[in-house]
Order: sequence, then structure tokens, then C-alpha cells
Amino acid sequence: MSEQRQEEDRPGGRRVVVVGAGMAGVQTAVALREQGFDGRVTLLGAEPHQPYDRPPLSKAVLLGKAEGSALDVDFDSLGIELELGREVLGLRPADHELDTGRGPVPYDVLVLATGAEPIRLPGAEGVPGVHLLRTLDDAERLRPVLAGRHDVVVVGAGWIGAEFATAAREAGCEVTVVEAADRPLAGALPAEAAAPMAAWYADSGIALRTRARVEHVEPGAVVLDDGSRVPADAVVVGIGARPATAWLAGSGIELGAHREIVADAALRTSLPDVYAVGDCASFPSGRYGERLLVHHWDNALQGPRTVAANIVGAATDEPAAVYDPVPYFWSEQFGRFVQYAGHHADADGTVWRGDPSGPAWTVCWLREDRLIALLAVGRPRDLAQGRRLIEAGTPMNPRLLGDPARPLKAATA
Repeated sequence: MSEQRQEEDRPGGRRVVVVGAGMAGVQTAVALREQGFDGRVTLLGAEPHQPYDRPPLSKAVLLGKAEGSALDVDFDSLGIELELGREVLGLRPADHELDTGRGPVPYDVLVLATGAEPIRLPGAEGVPGVHLLRTLDDAERLRPVLAGRHDVVVVGAGWIGAEFATAAREAGCEVTVVEAADRPLAGALPAEAAAPMAAWYADSGIALRTRARVEHVEPGAVVLDDGSRVPADAVVVGIGARPATAWLAGSGIELGAHREIVADAALRTSLPDVYAVGDCASFPSGRYGERLLVHHWDNALQGPRTVAANIVGAATDEPAAVYDPVPYFWSEQFGRFVQYAGHHADADGTVWRGDPSGPAWTVCWLREDRLIALLAVGRPRDLAQGRRLIEAGTPMNPRLLGDPARPLKAATA
């Protein structure tokens, strides 16, 4: 083997380029250093801001309780080359190069961590007062709206819509939430689990209008498909997000049904030397027997460790690590702490712990008497214990599980 080939095979002789300076990208760069990678690590971010955490945008940053949410990472001391304001425009895998507005960027190993982008409301582009809430700049534009206590319409009663509505109401705004489905969180939870949450809106003084589709938005109002007009000094659109992968057109990389990057269990893509992690990628779950696309913070935190392990151990054909987590996310809304772990799609049984009309309750999903998912409202101990039980695949006793006074770990079969 030539000296040049030996240098390329040695970890210190490779350059890893990470595209995307959100949580997944930053954690990938950090994990590479933590796991001993001593080659070049370059992190490219499209935004000009220092990398920041997104969850506070719909809470403390939006309400003016914090100026930002920069991640506490010393990139210089870690030897991570951080290039901000550098949007990546294309990928040429045959040349191992990225195209950017400031010229090409070569790579030996590439990690795609471009996240997701909000879905825009058709016909609302360019209408004054229409906002998204995804970036720090979005939050900064919305802060004076909340401070002015305006009439606000939120389109979409999903997680982000509920969190923004909570913040707007706390700021003293009059808030109306319009949702095309018949209940909040229709795309995330079954009807029986989401139904109790509808009452939270009214309890907080927020008008929730379900089965309400937006016909169009005009200055000062949202017009619904039944002809009614809802006054709106500002409109916030929260109707979901899609993987930010349009820039990969023509690269030859395999994309899935939701235009996400298709990764394998080691988070490798269909292209050699290219990995994908976070909101932009799906992965096969051996635990749940299907491919998962997870748009939540914990996925962006956990996946990078798998990517780093496989880059560091890339001298072998077998992956050093596989990615098969128990998905987890949380939401703070209407004075409640809501947590979810697992994946409930294949459940064959449901067990409730507590009264769903009360302040604290949990719904558990079982498959063959094993816990596969749970939603905990104001019951963090249920979540912590349940997550471990899901990971272990421990058989449960449904009768004991239904007793809210009994710890979950004491409800095993």
C-alpha cells in the first residue's frame, strides 16, 4: 500500500465536512472530537448566527426572557472549523465536493445535517404579517408582535402551534388557532390521546377552531373556507416541516417518500462516504420494524454519536454502531409538561393511568403486553421509567399498569 493511501486511511488524514450548524451538526462535530477523530472537521452553517438551540425560540426567546440560545461549545479549542453564512447549494459526489456561493468545499467524509424547513401556507407568501417560527430571526421578528398584544391567528394545532399559542397568550395577545383536522395533534397522536388536549385551549382563553381550512390570508384577517373572517394583526403558520433536501437535486442520493435522505442503520446514505443525521434523514428501526423519520430534538442529540463512531471506525466494513433509539420528545404548553417516548403505530392495546380531564395522566401503548410507547402529561416519572421499560422490552401486567399510584417499574408481568 502506498504512503499516500495509508495517509488517507488514517483518521488524522481525513477531512470531515458537516453541512448544517444546528443541534445535529454541532453534536456530530463535537462527538468526532470526543471519540478521538484527529483529522480536520469543518462545520458549515447557512445562518450568520452562532449555532443555537431551537426549543427556547418558542418560549424564552419569543417572550423576551432570553436574547438567544447559543450552544455552549468552544469550537476553537476543539479544533472545529466553523464557517457561518455559508449556504451549500449542491453536492458532486464523484468529485467529493460541495458547491457553495463562496466556492467549492472538498471533503473526504460528508455528514448531512441540514434539518427540516417549515411548510409554508399556500397563497400567503408576501402577505404582510405572516410569520413562520423556525429560526432565531423568526423569533426576533415575532417578539414585537407579542409585546404589542395583538390579535394573533395560529394556523395549525400541532406541537409548535400549541407552544406559540401558549406564549402569545402569556404575553396578553388574543389568540385564535385554526386547525384543518378535527382535533389538535391529529398527525402525531391517535384521537383518544389528543382529544383531552382540546380543552386546554379554552382553559387558557384561546379560541380553537377545528375542521377549519384557510381559504386565504389578507392584511388584517384570515379567511376560512366557510367564508368567516378571523381578525389577525399577525398570522403564525405551524403546519409542519419537511426535510431540507431540495439542494441535493441531481446528486444521486436516495430520498424517501417525504423527500428525506434514506440512511441505513449506521446512518450511512446511498452515496459512499456520506452520512445523514437529524431531521433530514430517516433510518430503519429494528425495534419497531419500520423506517422512522423523527423531527425532534433528542434525535438530533443522539444520532451524531452513531455517526461519529462509524466515521472513526470506518476502516472496517461492519459499522461500529447502529442507530435504533426509543424516540423521545417533549413540549411545554398551556402550563403542562407533555412528554412522549416510543412509537405507537403497531400497538394492540392501550392503558390509561389517571384521569385525562385532570392535570396529570399517562396513556400507554402495548404490543403483546410489552410497552412500546407512552404519552405522559405532568408525570415525568412515568416517562423516565417507561422509556427504560421500552428499551428493555419488559413484559407488562396491564391490570397493574392501569393503577396511577403504582410506579411503572412495579407494573411488570
